[in-house]
Amino acid sequence: MPTRMVLSLTVVALAVAAAGCASEPRGPLPVADAFVEAFARNDVAAAAEFTNLPEKASGALRSAWDKLQAEQLVARTGAARVSGDTATVDYTYEWRLPKNRMWRYSGQLQMGRSDGRWMVRWTSSDIHPKLGDTQTLALRSAPAPRARVNEQSGSDVLVPGKVSRVAFTAAQATDAKAVATALAAALNRFDKSLTPESILRAAKAATGAYTVARLNENESGQVSTDLIGLPGVTLTQQWDLIGTDRDFAPDLLAQVRKTVIEEVDGKAGWSVVTMNANGVDTDLLTEVPAQPAPSFSLSIDRNVQNAAQRAVDPRTEQTMMVVLRPSTGAILAVAQNKAADRDGPIATIGQYPPGSVFKTVTAAAAISTGLATPDTVLPCPSQIVIGERTIPNYNLFTVGSVPMTTAYERSCNTSFAQLASALPGSALHDTAAKLGVGPRYSVVGLPTVSGTVPSADNLIQRTEDGIGQGKVVVSPFGMALMTATIAHGSAPVPYLIAGRPTEIDGDRPALASDVVDGLRAMMRRVVTGGTAERIADQGEVSGKTGEAEVDGGSHSWFVGFRGDIAFATLLVRGGSSDNAVAVTRDMFAALPAGY
Repeated sequence: MPTRMVLSLTVVALAVAAAGCASEPRGPLPVADAFVEAFARNDVAAAAEFTNLPEKASGALRSAWDKLQAEQLVARTGAARVSGDTATVDYTYEWRLPKNRMWRYSGQLQMGRSDGRWMVRWTSSDIHPKLGDTQTLALRSAPAPRARVNEQSGSDVLVPGKVSRVAFTAAQATDAKAVATALAAALNRFDKSLTPESILRAAKAATGAYTVARLNENESGQVSTDLIGLPGVTLTQQWDLIGTDRDFAPDLLAQVRKTVIEEVDGKAGWSVVTMNANGVDTDLLTEVPAQPAPSFSLSIDRNVQNAAQRAVDPRTEQTMMVVLRPSTGAILAVAQNKAADRDGPIATIGQYPPGSVFKTVTAAAAISTGLATPDTVLPCPSQIVIGERTIPNYNLFTVGSVPMTTAYERSCNTSFAQLASALPGSALHDTAAKLGVGPRYSVVGLPTVSGTVPSADNLIQRTEDGIGQGKVVVSPFGMALMTATIAHGSAPVPYLIAGRPTEIDGDRPALASDVVDGLRAMMRRVVTGGTAERIADQGEVSGKTGEAEVDGGSHSWFVGFRGDIAFATLLVRGGSSDNAVAVTRDMFAALPAGY
């Protein structure tokens, strides 16, 4: 017997006939068709009338729709087997349950004929073959565990949990100062920057409620009794991704959280069970296991991040450090102190004149164009006039005529200004791109700007650019990428979240091997006998120091690499480059053995 669709006009006509509005149908199949068609359209009263126990059937059929929270049922009949006044008719039900869950199964309707009329002999197996007469169906959901975020070694840095938002509306408090004092007393243990003055000032400036703090479940449990009842203070709990350590890369993890928050939910599982009259599950009819979302793995290395953070934290100036792994492009650390955090993720997007660290690009350009080699002797007078611009050395020092390696080691402005003036207008721009600086990087989870190195046909601009002043600006991220390129031999592709490729807008031509070798040798000399000797006791470090003159002082830079770790350290208006060297040394000194 061919399978029938329950919504056919023929079936409907036969159903009407079976209900007594026309001559009685012949055989059990038309009645079975009419029953399943009415059940499928959720007309349980009509379906029950095709059974021998309409009242009992109606309640059970209604329960099935309700307990399954069903949105649709497609029902079909199949073969019929007749034996005198009894018969069986195959059925197939396909339920569509909430969230597009589909459940399909087959069974048999028991049919009987009385007084020449066929009816469905009611039993709960007419709903499901394993459903007992005193049982009901129930839909169960199994939420999938939410994804976590871990760092390179596998430890969690962001985990799913409940966060309590502590908000203060100053206008709702009769004595706002007293409330701010109470808030500071309760919350300062979690955030030392919270003072009565800072809370009151921010709350009065806010439009509406000011979020004073976000607390994890453990923190909230410690202080909730102190906060509940304070005038104008509300505690609102919600699900979120929560940092496992408040002090671990908070600004960076805030960026990561915003990136992954919509992707942490896995696919919930579900099942259908039978329940007895006491509400106890008796059988599992179908099950789809939950599919947890995979964890997100960051390139950040906990040991490197902690060491970098401890190194930048004590400084009063805006201090920051970016650390990369040259061989893979993994971003190992992005550390900023609180002074820097106030301006956002400036370690990766801030644009600053690089000062003498940019002599690395000028040296590379000179070697690439054949203008000079590391052994080429260059004059290093105390000052030099190029066009209408006088370029001095720091404190007007001079070392006479020396190889470019020595001029780089001693950071002779006059030597590199003269080299830059002799370069083609596009040389610095093109060479910076080879070193990874200039192209745009779309790093998933982290805003970045590597820097801007314009072409300069103007002699004076090109001269100033060549010593890192002029119109050249870079970020610590860009400088870390530059030194990673030198360490690796080619520009790596930086990334933060494993499996999320970084898009690069802009060409990065390859560096010639003689350029790479020359830069490595010159950078090593800076540490062994030049301006970065302070860090010589921290292994085979290679680098370049720099001071960039700006209004109000000078930026302190140190960039370089050791083994498979490349770094860039900046102190905004930090004065001597020795300060940046000292911060970097503190980072290396704090690393465990083997790094």
